[in-house]
Amino acid sequence: MVAPRRALLSAFDPLALLPLARGLARHEVELWGSSGTQRRLSAEGLKVRSTEEITGISSWFGHRVATLHPALFGGILAPRTPEGLKELEERKVLPFDLVAVLFYPFEEELARGTTPPETLVERIDVGGPSLLRAAAKNFRWVVPFSDPADTEGVLQELAERGGVSLPTRERLAAMAFRRTALHDTAVTSWLSSRAMPPNGPKLDAPFLALAPTGEGLRYGENPHQLSQVMAAVGPPGVPLQPWPIEVLKGGSLSYNNYLDLERSLSLVGEFSLPSAAVVKHATPCGAASGETIEGALARALETDPVARYGCALALNTPMTLEAVEALKGTFVDILAGPEFPPEVMERLAKRPKLKLVRVSPPDPRVVRWEVRSAAGRLLVQQADQQNLKTGDMRQVTKARASPEDLCTADFAWRVVRHAKSNAVVLAKGSTTVGIGGGQTSRVGAVRNALEIAGDRAKGAVLASDAYFPFADGIEEAGKAGVQVILQPGGSIRDAEVIAAADRHGIAMYFTGWRVFRH
Repeated sequence: MVAPRRALLSAFDPLALLPLARGLARHEVELWGSSGTQRRLSAEGLKVRSTEEITGISSWFGHRVATLHPALFGGILAPRTPEGLKELEERKVLPFDLVAVLFYPFEEELARGTTPPETLVERIDVGGPSLLRAAAKNFRWVVPFSDPADTEGVLQELAERGGVSLPTRERLAAMAFRRTALHDTAVTSWLSSRAMPPNGPKLDAPFLALAPTGEGLRYGENPHQLSQVMAAVGPPGVPLQPWPIEVLKGGSLSYNNYLDLERSLSLVGEFSLPSAAVVKHATPCGAASGETIEGALARALETDPVARYGCALALNTPMTLEAVEALKGTFVDILAGPEFPPEVMERLAKRPKLKLVRVSPPDPRVVRWEVRSAAGRLLVQQADQQNLKTGDMRQVTKARASPEDLCTADFAWRVVRHAKSNAVVLAKGSTTVGIGGGQTSRVGAVRNALEIAGDRAKGAVLASDAYFPFADGIEEAGKAGVQVILQPGGSIRDAEVIAAADRHGIAMYFTGWRVFRH
């Protein structure tokens, strides 16, 4: 148990440490602060001594050097063994039992994107992380403090036990090193991004999953699996900001809820018109876009009446009463959208098992990153946000698609990249009529989509996330009456595939690039 007698406080925003400082003062802990922290806390009526008394330094070089002094670090790092205590006395160094540090707001200003580089450099903290790392290393005898959220817990232990326990100090040490890692990673990523070659981004900057966000998960994909929500920092230098999610109704979000939200919201974020996406097991089973949200929702739900049971739904515009009517007869597990007016909330309250989440789809203009784990490693990639441009769809068959069918092909392409590969989407207008995803063969994906579509496959447009390795998938589509196919092309059997399309009078286009999602 460590009963602090002397505490060192240093913060960019000293008022954030005010509750801790007042609590420590009540326990007769001697307070010391770096120059700015000492002045600000003293102005609040606390008795705080300045580290200048120890170091002889107030602030050098525009406050770049204030606490970097062996007398301070000796007082933090010295072991409280007989030998360590003897050396402290011989060197006339004051020991510190608690060190509370809050860094410069580098990550916050970096995320805002408005701070000039020359100012951002001054937000790189040197002294703060050094003090905190020293305290965290010496947690056997020192309390490291890096988060105001720990104030209540630390003060409660002081009141109830007269000191801070070893398990708590060890936990706070882990939090401290996590905090320094976050700061260092953000700085490294930012500097790496500025040094990127002009021919494009290079993923050589660190990407590190870090602190728990505080969002609790009962379990992972299955009840016997532990799970946690983590915050992360990623290239090219901007911290990954979690989407603002507000649960309006229902219990806390589960591991699987998050996966379904990611997929459904990313899908509806593809479109500017009112759009709805139906997702099961993190893969789409229905999507539609149109003039009204109620129309889009009704058509999305019609794609697969069997798969929609217990689905996740996402909208990209506010929910309406008419859209609530479209939900009749459908069991929905989670419904997400940017806004739910009071009259809609009143109607949805009658669905006791529904989880209702207020969240906007991601901005398609903002570059996003995705993280997955495999073989004990984190795999990082830029999210697939590339859209078809004029000229990307290259006609390779005798038959030509109408302008309307080409628009449908663009819609289907935006949907198919959100389905698990092998994936095929059948669409009419801006509505899916069949989705085959997660299949081990491309012809299997075609058959799956055709089975769901039934008679609706006739005259439909088909989009495939990767090339057709054989003509069998084209034959199946031709028999069902599909009239347009959009696929990447690039198979060694492209000639056979094109010939099969010509036999069935299908207009086929190649994009030249694929949209796999494993």
